[in-house]
This record gives sequence, structure tokens and C-alpha cells, in this order.
Amino acid sequence: MYLRHLQVTDFRSWEHVDLPLEPGPTVLVGQNGRGKTNLVEAIGYVATLGSHRVSTDAPLIRHGCERALVRVAVVNEGRELTVELEIAPGRANRARVNRGAVGRPRDVLGILRTVLFSPEDLALVRGDPGERRRFLDELLVLRAPRYAGVRSEYEKVLKQRNALLKTAGKRRGNDPYALSTLEVWDNHLATVGAQLLAARLNLVADLAPHAAAAYAGVAPDSRPAKIAYRSRLDEALPEGYGVAGGARAEEDTLVEILLQALGESRTAELERGVSLVGPHRDELELVLGEAPAKGYASHGESWSFALALRLGSYELLRGEAGGEPVLLLDDVFAELDRRRRARLAEVAASAEQVIVTAAVDEDVPGELTGARFVVSEGEVKRA
Repeated sequence: MYLRHLQVTDFRSWEHVDLPLEPGPTVLVGQNGRGKTNLVEAIGYVATLGSHRVSTDAPLIRHGCERALVRVAVVNEGRELTVELEIAPGRANRARVNRGAVGRPRDVLGILRTVLFSPEDLALVRGDPGERRRFLDELLVLRAPRYAGVRSEYEKVLKQRNALLKTAGKRRGNDPYALSTLEVWDNHLATVGAQLLAARLNLVADLAPHAAAAYAGVAPDSRPAKIAYRSRLDEALPEGYGVAGGARAEEDTLVEILLQALGESRTAELERGVSLVGPHRDELELVLGEAPAKGYASHGESWSFALALRLGSYELLRGEAGGEPVLLLDDVFAELDRRRRARLAEVAASAEQVIVTAAVDEDVPGELTGARFVVSEGEVKRA
């Protein structure tokens, strides 16, 4: 899989850019603040329908404009598809494939797959659990786009259930109608939550060996790294769920476990007015040796773990159906020491397509020679 062309209009700092691309390495060089990351962000948005830098779409629109357009041409196994996204905060975004409108923007998911490594990834190790849950869910959607709908449905059910818990809790749980309605939402939460939880458990089981191997490659002198899925349901989960080589998580089993846990948590949930059980409370645990990476890893180890998660994701996706993902490396080589730079360059050089941004040529390893573009104020020129 590779991008043949990128076009953006009124996206971030760019009024308009047409960027021809080709397989192999492409390097975008320019001083900080010239818009290199904005172009990588636009590519990533097509793959995930989200930004790795902000949680809402409004900052993506160029100042003074009402909408932004991102258009890419994607070649996968000899077939080319053109995807166009219109981003308009306050209104529904629109999407086209080969100039034909699609029902929902998320219908384009899976056409382009990317793995992005950026300075913001340090938050995967040092940030709160929400960062790591987001990492899992985005990788899940790249792996199987249908989970975008599951994730969206779960968030809606959770919001409705929390609203009901607050209402019933204020009435001290004595409203028979509210309690019977809560049982209905328990079933909704358990059904959709089991789909998301099963997918996450199986994803972590599959990702774990790739992440461990990637960490050993970039930090061979460090303690061994491992990842594990931690749920409030851990003691109730069947043995082997979420473990590499273990039993595959099954949705039907998880529905029953979630329903039982929701029943046991009913009193506490009514008192607090929030849902205390479900995938939204879970955590991706990162471990170095016997200690959690968060709070115990050095700066270099934290960078290595973040890099290992991305490289592990890349190796996982490239080994599955759907086309090898495009590798995006946003201004990261300057942050890495010699050994980590060499390992990342080795993987990147083997990619079908890798797009690299850097402030200066010296930050880009020699292995990544290929097309080179100079990014300056308001324009991109091929060197």
C-alpha cells in the first residue's frame, strides 16, 4: 500500500498543497513551524478520522475558513482509490470515494492504513490510561474498520447509562421505572462492551510479542518489556484471555461476565452516578522488568517503549490482510540516540512507503534516501 498523491485545502496552515508521492522513502525537510507535521496529520486523518495532536476537528481548519479538504490517492495491490474528506466543524463531515459520496465518513476506514510515530507518543508511556486505550482502539480500527462503529456505539450507550445513573442516584435508587430502564442499558452496555473488550484482549495478545521484540531491538541493554491488558474484570476472565498464545476472547462469555459485574456494582454506581465497569475503565499495562514503565522508566526507556509500541503495531499490521501500512515518522529522529535511530531506520527502509519529516537533512539517516521535498512558508518544492 502506498500514497500516490496528497492534496489539502485550508487544512491547518495550508491554503493549498498538491504533493505527488511514490513508494519508498519520502523526506519532508523544513524549519519548525513551516507545516511539515500538518501534512503528516492530514494523511493520518484519512486513515483514522482523527488527529494525533488534538481531540476535535475545529483546530484543523485554516483560520478564517469554514471547512478543510483532504484528498489522497491510495494504491493497494495495483488498485487505486481516491478518498476525499470534507472537514466542517459544527456540521457533519462528508466523504467521497472515487468522487462518489459514501453514507458515513467512517465508510472510508481501511482504504488507507498508516502507523505514525511522533513526539506526542511519549504520552503513551507517561500519560494517563486514556492515552493507551485510545492507542488500542485506533489500532483496532486499522486492523478491522468495523470496530469504529462498535467504539462509537459503546460511547453512546455509556453516555446514556451514566445520565440514567445520575438521575436514579438523586432519587436514592427508589424509582422502579429508572431501575428497570437501567437494566435495559445494562444489557446494551454488556453487549457492545463485550465486543470491544474481546477485540482489545485479542489485539493485545497478538501485539505483545511484536512489541516485546521491537523493544529488545531498540534497547537491547534494557530490561525486557511486556504489555498486558488490565481490566476490572481480571479475576472473572477465563484463563488465557489477552495472553499471547492463550485462548481467544469470546464475546458471549464476556457478556455474561459484564452483566454479573454490573449487577455487583449497582449500589456503588448509583451512589457515584457513573459506570464503574466496562472497557472505558480498563488499562494497557506497560511493564519493564518487574516494574510499571510509567513512573519507573527513564527518559530513554520511555522513548524506546513508545517506539516499540509503534513498531510492534507496524509489524502486526504488515503481517495481516489489508495491505502493508504507510509508515509516518514525524520529526522523531532528532529525539533518538544512535542505536534507536539505526533500528528505526532499518525498519523504515524495508517499508513499502515511509514518509519522514525533519528540521534538517542531518536528522535523516542515510538509509532513507529517496524523494526529498523542502517545506517553506506556504509551499512545498521537490529538491
